[in-house]
Amino acid sequence: MAESSNRPVLVVDFGAQYAQLIARRVREAQVYSEVVPHTTPVAELVERDPAAIVLSGGPSSVYEPGAPQVDPKLFDLDIPVFGICYGFQAMAGALGGTVEHTGTREYGRTELGVQHSGGLLHEELPANHPVWMSHGDCVTKAPEGFTVTATSEGAPVAAFEHPERRFAGVQYHPEVGHSPHGQEVLRRFLHEIAGIRPQWTTSSIVDDQVARIREQVGDGKAICGLSGGVDSAVAAALVQRAIGDRLTCVFVDHGLLRAGERAQVERDFVAATGVKLVTVDARERFLDALRGVTDPEQKRKIIGREFIRVFEQAERDLKAEGDYQFLVQGTLYPDVVESGGGAGAANIKSHHNVGGLPEDLQFKLVEPLRSLFKDEVRRVGTELGLPETIVQRQPFPGPGLGIRIIGEVTQERLDILRKADAIAREELTTAGLDRQIWQCPVVLLADVRSVGVQGDGRTYGHPVVLRPVSSEDAMTADWTRLPYDVLERISTRITNEVAEVNRVVLDVTSKPPGTIEWE
Repeated sequence: MAESSNRPVLVVDFGAQYAQLIARRVREAQVYSEVVPHTTPVAELVERDPAAIVLSGGPSSVYEPGAPQVDPKLFDLDIPVFGICYGFQAMAGALGGTVEHTGTREYGRTELGVQHSGGLLHEELPANHPVWMSHGDCVTKAPEGFTVTATSEGAPVAAFEHPERRFAGVQYHPEVGHSPHGQEVLRRFLHEIAGIRPQWTTSSIVDDQVARIREQVGDGKAICGLSGGVDSAVAAALVQRAIGDRLTCVFVDHGLLRAGERAQVERDFVAATGVKLVTVDARERFLDALRGVTDPEQKRKIIGREFIRVFEQAERDLKAEGDYQFLVQGTLYPDVVESGGGAGAANIKSHHNVGGLPEDLQFKLVEPLRSLFKDEVRRVGTELGLPETIVQRQPFPGPGLGIRIIGEVTQERLDILRKADAIAREELTTAGLDRQIWQCPVVLLADVRSVGVQGDGRTYGHPVVLRPVSSEDAMTADWTRLPYDVLERISTRITNEVAEVNRVVLDVTSKPPGTIEWE
């Protein structure tokens, strides 16, 4: 019997680099998923009524003192379980199989040999095909009743399954692109072994969130801080669909916007939705609050605090129309993870809509996108009828250009960065590269100057950094290999047209180790 799509697949995170990616891949198979820490007791897992459980990989050895283990009681609950890498080994050990440190390790591209018919997971896949491995220990004997369906040179048991108990696992990482058949293997577990119906669709997301918003807000009124970016626009459109004209959007011009953004918000979003929009000019307020501040974390907190104070003032100004109790935000799942939202998660940086809110917040938060990844948000925006100019807009941080100036934020420095950023965006659009890159932050190294020659004279100007990156969800990213002629045009135009800049450099750092934004 097929399981309901309303029940989540829980991805148990054993410290894996790819735990969130596993959750995304499950959703790509049209099944809803959530990530939970490995410290979650079995009783709490059961309370969440999961349709299946996926045990992620992890950096530990199952033999290390204190290494995370799987409670054997998990396998007595008639819940389908799929183990990946470390989770595969922990699963094998808990069920009576054998895991050993043989001295043979496999890292990176590895040839997988499908055994016999391949079972349900690997049936009719190539007899030998590449997968992505990352292990030192390996399963040398499968638990009783399990069929071994694949092996590799360093893993005598590289995949096993027990369809009657709805258990399966693989030593490799099916969630990464380097395992070309991995998504199909994951899909087969979810649909064929676990029996979950593929019903997590864009329209179901919209229907579910609209219902949740109506339940939370009731007859109340909501105010939304609209930035013009994808996240806040889609969040606002969802809430408007749920509560109609009881939503008022407030667009704060904090002076940290890119060129033309205020006009785009006031024109494109209002035209697409008909939402009520109030624009607040707070440029001087934000500049005053940021004066003399150079620490990036302090900047984020100041900008987040001032945003809320402006919203509260806007709410007071709107009192004549009724009481606004709810604040709508476009918080995404990666925002929550990076801000330490989960057991064992490091606080990498405060996000404007997660870690930068004041403790005395006067609103109840409505965050309809909190469990979604960026690609899902874009699809929801399209489903809601938002124009492509909004849905496909490159991500832009809530703190705006304030965190793309390394050093104190001043009006002069904002003007310099705004000009350079506009040139880079224009050239990327002209070259037809907007869809090929995730985003291209332009960073002004305001506290750095370098010697240059412009005309016949010596200059002592600022460098700017181009940071083009490719990503699926901002959890990981790689720098985008832009064509040299495009880079040349951007550099030439910036150094010719922005007098204060005499050097353009390219950031070729992936994430990790670097973040996408510099601050």
